[in-house]
Amino acid sequence: MIIHTTEVQDINSFSRLESLKEIYGILWVLAPIFILVLGITISILAIVWLEREISAGIQQRIGPEYAGPFGVLQALADGTKLLFKENLIPSRGDIRLFSIGPSISVISILISYSVIPFGYNFVLSDFNIGVFLWIAISSIAPIGLLMSGYGSNNKYSFLGGLRAAAQSISSSIRIVKKKIKIMRISFQFI
Repeated sequence: MIIHTTEVQDINSFSRLESLKEIYGILWVLAPIFILVLGITISILAIVWLEREISAGIQQRIGPEYAGPFGVLQALADGTKLLFKENLIPSRGDIRLFSIGPSISVISILISYSVIPFGYNFVLSDFNIGVFLWIAISSIAPIGLLMSGYGSNNKYSFLGGLRAAAQSISSSIRIVKKKIKIMRISFQFI
């Protein structure tokens, strides 16, 4: 069987189209996530800028105006400064607890995003118990706050960790109660 060069070119162009379809599919999956994250990031930057400007107006002082136009980039400058800040560990504290505590808080929040649908057919993990799993995983965060406060071996830091954990738990209780009410109402109609 002899294959002419035009047929080979047709086959190659078809395989390129198939690979382009795969790329477009991946882009259509990632585009809603990117738009959502970008919108949230811009909203947070705007809220931080407004808070600084309003606080400066109330306190009769000059607000952020040196980082970018009208001080819009001040939040990014603060975040960059926070990333490069020196990591201080208390000398008499428990290094493992002090270091693992914030990691547990952040990781539990990031894992809780796995049950949130980002698109019509795009869920990272599709469970039948998605809301309950989200509540359970996000309720681990106060443990990290307590670990950090206790690991510093300082009574004031421990009290601060207890206060942060109490705030987190009290707000979680209200959120869980509201979600359970919504779930009870929605399951009545199924």
